[in-house]
Amino acid sequence: MSSATDPLRTKINQETALFPWSELLKHFASGNVLAIAPDLDLVEVALHMANDNASEIQSLLSTGRLYKVSDEQAKVWLENELELWTVVVKPWILVQHRTS
Repeated sequence: MSSATDPLRTKINQETALFPWSELLKHFASGNVLAIAPDLDLVEVALHMANDNASEIQSLLSTGRLYKVSDEQAKVWLENELELWTVVVKPWILVQHRTS
């Protein structure tokens, strides 16, 4: 099956949305928000997580390209009223700040 017709990829892609950081604060407070590097593909990372691809996830974590949002980062995003691309891969909410 080609990746273009992968039903899980399609589902994840359709569930991505732009959200104000302020609406994600309760999830951040619960420790359920992970950020990904701006140059990564949000859908690809979510797909790795949904498929429990531990080696790929560990690689992203160890290189700092997938990380828990720090209190300092959360504060900056809130002060700047940022909107972030998001997708839920339970129990996580993945967020990505893309610079234009």
